[in-house]
Amino acid sequence: MNYYDLILGLIPLALLGLTAFLTVAGLQLTTAVPLAGGVSAGLIGHAMFVRTPTDAPAETPVAPAISE
Repeated sequence: MNYYDLILGLIPLALLGLTAFLTVAGLQLTTAVPLAGGVSAGLIGHAMFVRTPTDAPAETPVAPAISE
């Protein structure tokens, strides 16, 4: 499991779990949903812009030496 797998799991967990927690804590649903959505958007932004996905450099195959 890598960082991006963790982010993909945390996005719905933050959205749904934090909404439920904030609603149980006493906030109205119309306040809890945008707050939880902001956390989810923050996770997405961090994954896209702070820890940017980079391609690993492709390894070039080494040609065998030709001996005469």
